Amino acid sequence: GSVGLPLPGVEVRVAGEPREIEVRGPNVFDGYWRRPDANAEAFTADGFFRTGDLGRIDADGYVTLDGRAKELIISGGFNVYPREVEDVLRDHPAIEDVAVVGEASAEWGERVTAYAVAKEALELDALRRWVGDRLAPFKHPRALHCVEALPRNALGKVDTPRLRELARAMR
Repeated sequence: GSVGLPLPGVEVRVAGEPREIEVRGPNVFDGYWRRPDANAEAFTADGFFRTGDLGRIDADGYVTLDGRAKELIISGGFNVYPREVEDVLRDHPAIEDVAVVGEASAEWGERVTAYAVAKEALELDALRRWVGDRLAPFKHPRALHCVEALPRNALGKVDTPRLRELARAMR
């Protein structure tokens, strides 16, 4: 996560499950032009803006970002933050780059799926054994796709919609 300086007059809180960061203050935009539906979704009844960022605030008031709400994977009723799984998988000696997404699953709701750029052959079972107790079992990848490269947008972020298209093409 990242830490920033406090802004005068801005309130920050985390609410809901999963824990979403909400902000309210004079520098937060007032809403979408002529879009009451979007405003109802973006703002709470008491005027806080839902940022879409998931995170927590520690005892000293520091905010830690865990990921984006739309990227959260809910697998078997448990919340899985892709970034946490990616950080562990990046430590694997055969993995150069990796992205983790949720894919629809009749059994799990969503299954944790890893897309890896690997330096050598990589098998799902071997990867799960390597992950071992570095992650809780419900966070272990349940599917692995080895790809030449991860699709990225102009900002260098993984382009998740293109990654999902790639996955459909691989099936």
